[in-house]
Amino acid sequence: MIGRDGVAGLVCLVGSLGLLVMTRGLPQSALVPIGPAFYPRILLSATAILSAILLVGDLLARRRTAIPPAHYRLVALTFGIFGLYVVMLPTLGYRVATFLFVGVLQVALEPPRRSGRWALAVVVAVLTSAVTYYMFEGYLSVLLPRGRLTGF
Repeated sequence: MIGRDGVAGLVCLVGSLGLLVMTRGLPQSALVPIGPAFYPRILLSATAILSAILLVGDLLARRRTAIPPAHYRLVALTFGIFGLYVVMLPTLGYRVATFLFVGVLQVALEPPRRSGRWALAVVVAVLTSAVTYYMFEGYLSVLLPRGRLTGF
């Protein structure tokens, strides 16, 4: 019998493979060697692989444990933090808002108990903000929101 993880893996596998097939219809760009289907194919392939791993892992487990209690408070908190992030993007700009979003979300989901964990949360937030900013602005030439308060 397939469990909850197996169902999720199967749904994501079918969805990602279906969307992957649909990327074949995207036109090839004449200006750049990497066309508009390149990044979706990478993302959908990774999703399909991870979904297959989840499905196989669930099928091989063969043991069923009690369903853990739902954490609706964390789900609501995550949506609230994300909503604040979206609202703060125009005011603070991408770099500052993303740093705050990643840092606050990490602390909300798993509060650090030691000073080393606080430092790790800050480092992950800084790296996430910096790497995504330079990837989109520098490499992909995608303009990200500038903050009205910060100017950058």
